[in-house]
Amino acid sequence: QVQLVESGGGLVQIGGSLKLSCAASARTFSSTGMGWFRQALGKEREFVAAIAWSGGGTYYADSVKGRFTISRDSAKNTVYLQMNSLKPEDTAVYYCAARPTSFSYSIYRKSSDYNYWGQGTQVTVSS
Repeated sequence: QVQLVESGGGLVQIGGSLKLSCAASARTFSSTGMGWFRQALGKEREFVAAIAWSGGGTYYADSVKGRFTISRDSAKNTVYLQMNSLKPEDTAVYYCAARPTSFSYSIYRKSSDYNYWGQGTQVTVSS
């Protein structure tokens, strides 16, 4: 069982930055693919970024490429999402997700790939 707790959301102005954190409570974090998704009001949940549990491989949605960076600290069982140059369309509830896996370099981009989800953290970008 993996429990995920997101933090770091809030209200930020256009062009600002936020860093989200997702703390995982599991000894298996080191063999877990991690991802970030978001869901805006009235819209479906969408993929944002993902990271493999080994090798540093990452993947981003086109809408955030060059602005967001996903990273992980295995010593702290934590995955991060650094968000820069924020836009109003980035406003959403952000969720982290985990998938235990034996494939160390695999990156998962579909919500159905993930087994565990956090409760979400609200990010609001305003002028």
